[in-house]
Amino acid sequence: MKHLSIYFVVVAAVLIAACSPDHQAPAVKQSVDKKSEEISRWQAIAQHVTITRDNWGVPHIKGKTDADAVFGMLYAQAEDDFNRIERNYINAMGRLAEDLGEDEIYRDLRMKLFIQPEKIKQQYESSPEWLKKLMVAFADGLNYYLYTHPDVKPKVITRFEPWMALTFSEGSIGGDIERGVNLTSLAEFYGDDMANVPSEADPLTKEPGGSNGFAIAPSRTKNGNALLLVNPHTSFYFRHEAHVQSEEGLNAYGASTWGQFFIYQGFNERVGWMHTSTYVDVIDEYAETVIEKDGELYYQYGNEQRKLETRLIELPYKAKDGTLQQKQVTAYFTHRGPIVRSHSGKWVSVRLMEEPVKALIQSYTRTKAQNYDEFYSAMKGLTNSSNNTVYADADGTIAYFHGNFVPRRDTAFDFTQPVDGSNPATDWQGIHPLEEHIHIKNPGNGWIQNTNNWPYSAAAEFSPKKSDYPAYYSGTTENYRGIHAINVLKDKTDFDVDSLIDAAYDSHLTGFDVLLPPLFEAFDNLPNSDPRKATLKEPIAALRGWDNRSGIESIPTSVAVFWGMDLMMSARQKARDADVSIYTYMETIASNEERIASLEAAFNKLTNDFGTWQTPWGEINRFQRISPDIRQRFDDNAPSLPVGFASGRWGALAAYGQNYGQGETKRIYGTRGNSFVAAVEFGEKLKAKAITAGGLSNNPNSQHYNDQAEVYVSGKLRDVYFYADDIAANAEETYRPGQR
Repeated sequence: MKHLSIYFVVVAAVLIAACSPDHQAPAVKQSVDKKSEEISRWQAIAQHVTITRDNWGVPHIKGKTDADAVFGMLYAQAEDDFNRIERNYINAMGRLAEDLGEDEIYRDLRMKLFIQPEKIKQQYESSPEWLKKLMVAFADGLNYYLYTHPDVKPKVITRFEPWMALTFSEGSIGGDIERGVNLTSLAEFYGDDMANVPSEADPLTKEPGGSNGFAIAPSRTKNGNALLLVNPHTSFYFRHEAHVQSEEGLNAYGASTWGQFFIYQGFNERVGWMHTSTYVDVIDEYAETVIEKDGELYYQYGNEQRKLETRLIELPYKAKDGTLQQKQVTAYFTHRGPIVRSHSGKWVSVRLMEEPVKALIQSYTRTKAQNYDEFYSAMKGLTNSSNNTVYADADGTIAYFHGNFVPRRDTAFDFTQPVDGSNPATDWQGIHPLEEHIHIKNPGNGWIQNTNNWPYSAAAEFSPKKSDYPAYYSGTTENYRGIHAINVLKDKTDFDVDSLIDAAYDSHLTGFDVLLPPLFEAFDNLPNSDPRKATLKEPIAALRGWDNRSGIESIPTSVAVFWGMDLMMSARQKARDADVSIYTYMETIASNEERIASLEAAFNKLTNDFGTWQTPWGEINRFQRISPDIRQRFDDNAPSLPVGFASGRWGALAAYGQNYGQGETKRIYGTRGNSFVAAVEFGEKLKAKAITAGGLSNNPNSQHYNDQAEVYVSGKLRDVYFYADDIAANAEETYRPGQR
């Protein structure tokens, strides 16, 4: 029996006609006049903005004010990929089903449990005036793009409003809402038809997300300047590369998430910042004791019985016949947050950070910081809830911030599981100030690294100590990429931009250092009478002679990856049953038979799919961009490029992997990993190199759709044009919004 009713209604358009043309005419004229005034205002703003596209298509946007620059930034983004901008906002506002159909109903419900337009509008109205100007400019830039491009047909959002910027204010992949609320569990609680629930990746075996960030102190660099590696591992084409400047001090370069008006990961002339996904515990669940009394629902809280708040949530969706239909769900809330599932007979509420105005302020102000103190001040906003931050600057300072939003809790409770919601002691006890966070500044070893691993190896022996912090400060351990990062950083003392790039692209797959020896032992223990002893002799010999480095010509890479993936997928339920990570299971628990069976499966798959197990990695692992769709399509018969990189799950720093199966293809096509890479040297004059997967434009007819592909797969980054002379010398075109 479900906890609440869901019903269908057909959304009808209601046309209201005036009693006479005399009554209608003034309203129509007023509307036309207002639109004309708005267009004139957009055109006036555009006169204060220039966009210079360099020979890679990167937009260098200049505005008189910050708001002018934001206007131009969003206009340029829309030129390159309006589809992704709109998708990000229809996802953030819980409107995916209006475009994609009923299968997205529960994904929309998840967002609407937290994103309430009326509340967001009130927060917009109470925002600082300077921020409101930027939000207005955000909406103006997108609306002016739509006005000047009538051929572009939005799927859902035909007009952007300034308040919408607050629905998507932090920039991370997924964000806290998607991480904190399981879609299937939500649908089981509120739904009546599980057939329409989209599947989500198994967390045990999904392709690693996250990122790499390195900071190198002047003591370890060739030129005595600090260096920063900016290396987000997102899905390809998730962010837009741009350079944004104003006469009010804005001068930021890097990657921004489509539809946002700040550089999310990047640098200005003085300061650089790189965010990596954090595992600080910022989301908690509460097992609520729900009581029915006089037809109403209450939840126990200490000696009180508090009434559950209810909210009717409308969920429009596009039906198969193209009409717009709707479901309505009555959702329940405690003072902590919404009820999102049931567990052991109790309803479970969730609490997470809900501070969109503060988050947007922090996201923007850090891009204008000119030194460590100013950056630290921005970090005091405490709203970068899903990220760690690696930092470097022109003064030679390097630093690391582990997380940025840390609720204070009573450590007597295990917050990795739903805690007793009836006990007030389980409530958050405020937020830890920045001074109490895990933080590193100018460590004696001269380098900092984070690869979404724990912070206790971030700076070698100068790292923070795990025993000094509550467990909720770090919810993960070391990973293969972290081990790899330490290996490439620990002994080098003469880094420059090029050698930092070399370190970031080092091909060692550290995971196989520990995964292969047990396989060799398992093979050695096979009796000679087992036919697999002869069949697998040559693949084992290839792996024994391998240096555990990936490469286009490497046959052992193919064998190792196919073996590792088969073992991982076949062992995931056993790992779940043993309550260990999949890597722990593969390293120490998997039986000899499991290891050998997976090698045989890899041998057979390589032979069946490619004609021989001796297939070089580059024949299998490819880069291909033949579709502008958000969910990429691939074709073994279409052109593609060989890629020597490998998945971060095996310890590859230059991560290259897929987050879903390609189904009809035999080759592997990358969909995520090294999506944007920049190496930056700070000094009297900034020097940087960068690469974006594929190209800047998502228009297949653009010369910048795939012009970076060959550079991308080579690992040789292109120069960043940061200064006016370099931009002018490499300019392809300069124009104002609306004039292209």
